[in-house]
Parts: sequence; structure tokens; C-alpha cells
Amino acid sequence: MELRHKLESDWWKKSVVYQIYPKSFMDSDGDGIGDLQGIIQKLDYLADLGVDVLWLTPIYESPQKDNGYDISNYYAIDERYGSLEQFDLLIREARKRNLKIIMDIVVNHTSTEHEWFKRSRQSVDNEYRDYYIWKAPKEGREPNNWESKFGGPAWKYDEKTQQYYLHLYDQTQADLNWENPAVRKNVCDIMHFWLQRGVQGFRLDVINVISKDQDFPDDEIGDGRRFYTDGPRVHEYMRELNREVFSKYDMMTVGEMSSTTIDHCIRYTRPERQELNMVFNFHHLKVDYPGGNKWELGEFDLPRLKKILSDWQVEMHRGGGWNALFWCNHDQPRIVSRYGCDGRYLKESAKMLATTIHMMQGTPYIYQGEEIGMADPGFDRIDDYRDVETLNMYRMMREQGKSEQEAMEIIRRRSRDNSRTPMQWDSSANAGFTTGCPWIPVAPGSSQINVEASLRDPDSVWFHYKQLVSLRKQFDIVTYGSYEPILMEHPELFAYLRKYNNETLLVISNFTDKQPVFEWTEAAWSGASWRILLSNYKDSKALPGKMQLRPYESIIYYGW
Repeated sequence: MELRHKLESDWWKKSVVYQIYPKSFMDSDGDGIGDLQGIIQKLDYLADLGVDVLWLTPIYESPQKDNGYDISNYYAIDERYGSLEQFDLLIREARKRNLKIIMDIVVNHTSTEHEWFKRSRQSVDNEYRDYYIWKAPKEGREPNNWESKFGGPAWKYDEKTQQYYLHLYDQTQADLNWENPAVRKNVCDIMHFWLQRGVQGFRLDVINVISKDQDFPDDEIGDGRRFYTDGPRVHEYMRELNREVFSKYDMMTVGEMSSTTIDHCIRYTRPERQELNMVFNFHHLKVDYPGGNKWELGEFDLPRLKKILSDWQVEMHRGGGWNALFWCNHDQPRIVSRYGCDGRYLKESAKMLATTIHMMQGTPYIYQGEEIGMADPGFDRIDDYRDVETLNMYRMMREQGKSEQEAMEIIRRRSRDNSRTPMQWDSSANAGFTTGCPWIPVAPGSSQINVEASLRDPDSVWFHYKQLVSLRKQFDIVTYGSYEPILMEHPELFAYLRKYNNETLLVISNFTDKQPVFEWTEAAWSGASWRILLSNYKDSKALPGKMQLRPYESIIYYGW
């Protein structure tokens, strides 16, 4: 009985999550912005794919300076997306299809349009002043030299009260002061409000930066992040949230972790610590960042990618933690354009990337459009971009002397807007996303890459994702098996084993358009029967052993 209860309470381990960026998913009323009614219209599509959980990026009331990650009212739906009544309808309709809804919640900061902040800036001694992090000037300048993650200083001066407030992100996103118990109590109340409406979990935005070093020292060797990343009281705060909120519901929690470490993430997710269920980390998406700098261009480094993903797999399993598995989200360029091939081998490389990540241990996330092979749009005009970070960095690069051509090449490959173009439903105008003018241009190529075309083609990327989702439900080894990397020095292949009870999975992926040879000792195959569970080529070699792989070929072997 206890084991069955544990498995039922850990439903999120065997689940597959589909991330919806509502602004770009489906527009039901022709205003060019996706909405809740549009999501409701597409629930059958999502149920058919086989996913279990839908994660909605923020739909709260917001001035939209950072596309909803700047919340001005946690208790209201932004009218651009719909109403509370439509949200309740979405919950009911999703449940009819056995789909759970989790919400994105941003509690490191609020919009400067939030009522708390408006009251906070009225004077230096009102009760809301301590809801945010206000500091006096230091020798006529900012309180310290920390930098905003969106560029420039992390402090904004307020003329009325003659102090600075901290904003680790945009200047319209003021950091909350988690040292204040009233702030933490309000956060708990907000979460209870949505959970009682039927939400079954939260994705917690940049949650590991909520605790700051209270000395707020200058950073002589960096941008300040070492003084707030996985900060001094963050685990205490997570346990408090769990005690006051999470433990009271059958729900899932996933924390977005900025610049984190494996050790911290084990602590966040190890069940007996009672903090979070799982975490996102981004180290595997920085292997083409020269010196860790996102806004410089570098070459894809497969050996480094293999080491990072394998270290997180092995160490999180050993430590009892849990990974969120993903390539794409609303902040990342499309993975098929980045680590795959969005030209000749788009279909093969999109399937290969999906296989590689979905067969690892953790809860996999599919970002809208990933399941049909959507690629970066390649916009060549800055006027086509909407993202505040992108526009800030473009301005800074031009001021630093980069040419228009240099700046735009970086923007084309790094902008968060690469993943925010409208979902491509069919080959009609605006890819079937809207009958109006879309808030951001539709990506070129939507007449070929779209849902309608994918559902007609049994060999499409979409059907490959559907099979991967099905395998996770069919084979416990995918969820519970250990992870063992092999051929780590191979420059073109990513291969690993999963083991559980008397079963083994072997996953082999070719990350290139070349034809490398896979070779493993015969002893490794002895005493087992093997068959192919899934491949992205129809005639992959059935018997494992020495073989030549084709461009971006990826195979899952099952041994018993």
C-alpha cells in the first residue's frame, strides 16, 4: 500500500509536460495575440500527442514589458488572454482529457506597476517599502556594481525617495525582499488561490535567486551573481513554501535554476528535504557560449554537451534528485537550428535530439512547435524583434562598435524571440495562428512545417514525439533506470545505457551529417536479446554491434 501511494504521489515522474507560450499558441478572436480560448480549442490536439501536463507561461495581469514575466496583479488574468471564467473553463476542459494544468509563477520580482511597488515608492517609511530592496546611493553611485541580466546596472534610481531599487532583470521588474515575512506570506496566499481553482502545480521562475547576500557587496571578479545565486536562505525559503503550500496538495513543482550547481539541485529536489519536485538547469545550453558569454557566437561542442548532461544524470540519480529534461523553452533558440540541422536534415536531426533527451532520467518537457520541428525564423531586421533583452543587447552592441551585420548575426542566433514566433498550425495565412495581424511575425517556412502537414505524414517529427511519449508510459526503465554514458570520447556520437531490474536500453545518436562508425565490444552484448524500440530511419540495423550510422541517425535498443 505504501509503495503504491508513493508511486501515485510521484505521478510527475512518469509524466510528459507540454509548455504553452499563450501569446503565440492560438488566437481565437483575431487580435493577433494567443488566448485561453485558443488553448481550449487545441486541447484535443495535445491529448492526442499523449502529454500529461500543460505548463502555461504567465497569463496574469501585466504591462507586458517582459511578455508577462512582469506581473502587476497575481490574482487576475490579463484581459489580452481572457478572464478568470475562461481560465476555469480551461481547467475543466483539460480535466475531461486527463490533462493537468500548471502555472508559471514569478516571485523573485514584480512589475513596477504592481500596487505593492507603487506604494513602496511613495515614501521611505511606509509598510510596503520593505517589500522591495531599496538602498541609498553609495558614494554618489549605485549601491553596488551588480549587473542586470538584461544588460546595464541592476539598480534604478528613484527621484522621489532618492534611493535605488534592485532589479536583477529589466528595470520594470523590481526584486522582492524575501527577508520580509509579509512578502513570503503573500506569495503563499497567491499560490493557494490558484491551487484552489484547480491548478496542479507551478513552474517557479528564477526561484534560486530570491535570497540575496544582505551585505550587498561589490563584486570585484564578476557581475554580482555569486552573491544571490542559490543564496544564503534559499533552501529555508523553499522548505517554508513546501510546508505552507506544496505539501497540502497533490501537485508538482519545478524550479528554474539560474547558474546553479548539481549539489544545490540535489538539495532542492531530494524528497526528504521537502523542497521542490524537480529543477531546470541550463548548463547544457551554454556549450556554444564562448567563455560563458551568451552574446558572442561559438561553435557547438558535443564532448562538452555529453559531459554536462551525463554528469547531471549520474549525480542527480546518485543523490536522489530529479531533473527536468528539455532542449527548448520560451527563452531559448530552437534546438533544431542550434544543435541540429534546420535545412536538409531537419526531420532527422529533430527526431535525434528528441530521442537523446527523452530517454534520459527525469521529466521531459516539449515546447510548443518543437514536436513539429519548428526552427529559428532568421529575422534579419531588428524591427521584427519584440523581446526586451534582445532590443537592449542590440542597442548595447551597436554602442560598443559592432556593425549592423555583426549585431544582427548574433541576434538571429541568440534572441529569445526565436522561440516566440506563432505556432504553425497549417499552411494558410499566418500559419493558422490568427485571422488578424500577429504580435510578432510568423517564421518563414510555415507552409511546409506545420501541424496539419505533420499529422498527414506518418514519418513526421510529430509522430516520433508521440512514440517517445508512449515509450515512457510503457517502460518503467525510462523513468527509473540508472544512466551510464559510453563512448564519451567519440567526437560525433552520443551514446548511453539505461538499466533497471534485468532490462537495458542503449541509446545511440549521431550529432553530425557525417557517417561515423559505432563500435562496442561483443562482450557487452552477450547474454541478452535485443530489439529496436525506435529509430529515426526506417531500416536501422537490427543487430547491435559495429555499424555505420547515417546523418543524424538515432536508435533506441531494448535488451532483456
